[in-house]
Amino acid sequence: MLAQIKNTASFIRSKIDFEPEVGIILGTGLGRMVESMEIQASIDYRDIPDFPVSTVEGHAGKLIFGTLAGRRVVAMQGRFHYYEGYTPQQVVFPVRVMKYLGIKVLFVSNSSGGVNPTFRPGDLMLITDHINLIPNPLVGPNEAELGPRFPDMSEPYDRRLIAWAGDVACKEGIPLQYGCYTGVTGPTFETRKEYRFYHTIGGDAVGMSTTPEVIAARHMGLPVFAVSVITNMGLDGAKASHEEVQIEGAKAEMKMTRLFVGMLEKLENFV
Repeated sequence: MLAQIKNTASFIRSKIDFEPEVGIILGTGLGRMVESMEIQASIDYRDIPDFPVSTVEGHAGKLIFGTLAGRRVVAMQGRFHYYEGYTPQQVVFPVRVMKYLGIKVLFVSNSSGGVNPTFRPGDLMLITDHINLIPNPLVGPNEAELGPRFPDMSEPYDRRLIAWAGDVACKEGIPLQYGCYTGVTGPTFETRKEYRFYHTIGGDAVGMSTTPEVIAARHMGLPVFAVSVITNMGLDGAKASHEEVQIEGAKAEMKMTRLFVGMLEKLENFV
C-alpha cells in the first residue's frame, strides 16, 4: 500500500506543478464548491493509477487543484464509500495520497441524517467527535512511515479549528450546530429503531462516510475539520432518498462555501 501511495503521488506531481496546503473532501451534493476556486489543474479519478472511481450520483470523480481564499488546495470532487465495494484501505487511499502531495490539514464535508431532535434539514453541524461503525481502515499490517500502530483518537477533530469556525460563522451570520457523527456502512438508509439507537448511544447525525477518512488522517498526524449538512431528519419517521440528500446538500452549499472560505483565510498561522 505504501508503494502504491508514493507511486500515485509521484504520478500526480508529474502532471501538475502544484503543492497543496489543504485537502478538501466534498460530500454528496457539495461538489460545486470548486466553482469558487481558481482552478489550476483537474484530473479525473479514472486517469490516476490505483485511484478508486466514484460510482455514486452526486460525486463527479475529479481531483481539483487550485487556490481558494489565497490557499493552495486540492479538492476531492466526490469520495469513496465502503458500500461501493471498496475496502476500507481503498476508501482512505486518496487521503494518504493528498498527505504525500503536501497537505498540512484536511477539511471534510458530508451530507447526513439528523438524529438530534433539535436539528432541522439545512443545518450545518460541526463534527466534534464521532462513533465509527464502519470497518476500520487501519486493520492489517501497519506501515510505520504512515503512522503508529495504535494512534490516539481522543481528539479526532481539531479543537482550534472548531473554535475558529465558530468565529467565522458568527461573523458571516451562519447558524451552526455542534455534535457527534455516527459513521455506518450503508447503503440502506436507517430504520426508525436504528435512528433511535444512534441517538441513544450519543450520535447527533448519521452518515455513510467520513469516519474512515478521519481515522486515516489522524493516523498520519493531519489535523481535521469536518462539517455535516443535515439533509433529512431520521426521528420524524419520514422516508429518506438519495435525491433528497442531493437537493438539501445543494441548498446548503453556499453556507458551506462561506464557512470554508472563512476558515481558509484564518489558516495563515496554522499551516
